[in-house]
Amino acid sequence: MAIVVKRKPLTFLEKLYIPEIVRGLTVTFRRMFFGETVTLEYPEQRPPIPAGYRGVPTLVRDPEGREKCVSCQLCEFVCPPKAIRITPGEIPEDSDYAHVEKAPKEFDIDMLRCIYCGMCQEVCPEEAIWLQNQYSMSGYTRAEMVNNKAKLYELGGTLPDDHFKWNKKKEAAKNGGGHGHAMPPADMPRSENPEVPPVFPK
Repeated sequence: MAIVVKRKPLTFLEKLYIPEIVRGLTVTFRRMFFGETVTLEYPEQRPPIPAGYRGVPTLVRDPEGREKCVSCQLCEFVCPPKAIRITPGEIPEDSDYAHVEKAPKEFDIDMLRCIYCGMCQEVCPEEAIWLQNQYSMSGYTRAEMVNNKAKLYELGGTLPDDHFKWNKKKEAAKNGGGHGHAMPPADMPRSENPEVPPVFPK
């Protein structure tokens, strides 16, 4: 059974819509002359960025200027829109960073595909990729919206790093170890030697 809803009939002034127009203009003029200005002269003035904002993904270097990315390609594999493309490269043996596994030869992020989800930053084991506060990206062609390795480092810059992981690995390599610590003495008992797994009786 249909229900009929009775509507209140409009008065003469309500039919003219004049009271509603005056009420709307009253709010407009009150904000214009007596309210706080909320308009920003963009791009000279920019709004404050909240903490944890996920902006443009970038590559960062450590305080010594070394690129932190080791080209493990985890960010490429986990990226939902497949916006990241990495070409791994080898590090020359005569380099000061020859003890590092790999470095990216090419690293491209297609900003037309990126959805700013932050999964690349979360999965990176080296903290080499960060979503910065940069949010305005523009270009005239699709090619301009693909950030290459040089552009990513230009946007990312250098971030503080208290780990100095590769310095520890370099020192360990000099001392004969390859996993961040020196090799134990050869005469150390098997049960105390962390390099040798324990033997359990059958």
